[in-house]
Amino acid sequence: MDQLERLRNLCLDLPETTERLSHGEPTWFVRDKKTFVMFADHHHDDRLGFWCAAPPGVQQELVAEDPAHYFRPPYVGHRGWLGVYLDVDVDWAEIKEIVTDAYRVIAPKTLVKQLDAMTGRP
Repeated sequence: MDQLERLRNLCLDLPETTERLSHGEPTWFVRDKKTFVMFADHHHDDRLGFWCAAPPGVQQELVAEDPAHYFRPPYVGHRGWLGVYLDVDVDWAEIKEIVTDAYRVIAPKTLVKQLDAMTGRP
């Protein structure tokens, strides 16, 4: 399975998510309205990755700790969004956590509660 398919599966496993093209890239939405993850296939540079919403401070922390895997994406980086490279060794368990956190940042509380019930998180 390629990176896009793996990312797609992680995103679509979350409650009430949809996928459609936005700015020419596969993008995932909560309730078909709010973007939480956007695939980046060499659209803005020569790298493969994705951009996602992130909790406050996470972008700065991860980019400072590991710039080989994380970056500040254009256009949305100033809002704290995180860029994640997929053309390097990828820890898919970590990617799942990042995608789930992105969802939690964007989704309404009712859907976050539904996700918590699905995952057994208190």
